[in-house]
Amino acid sequence: MAKQLPYHTIHEIFTRFQAAEPEPKGELNHTNAYTLLVAVALSAQATDVGVNKATAKLFEIVDTPQKMLDLGEDALIEHIKTIGLYRNKAKNVMKLSRILVEEYG
Repeated sequence: MAKQLPYHTIHEIFTRFQAAEPEPKGELNHTNAYTLLVAVALSAQATDVGVNKATAKLFEIVDTPQKMLDLGEDALIEHIKTIGLYRNKAKNVMKLSRILVEEYG
């Protein structure tokens, strides 16, 4: 296993990242931190373009963990079925949404 870098080294790396790109932009479409989390979870073994296509209509109606739970796993599957491993991804998105609601309100 790789040894963890010292704090000052990590801090210097991120200081340089920030200096080079103060406002970094990702390619995944999202409306808030929650939808970014969902998009990242869905992006494993998928392209950003594919995730963006699958989530375009989803994120119009779902932008909070509670709304995702209200939508339900079967409806989520219908939105993301064009993405590989969509059944497991739907299960895990529902699980992370439940954790966010139950533990963080």
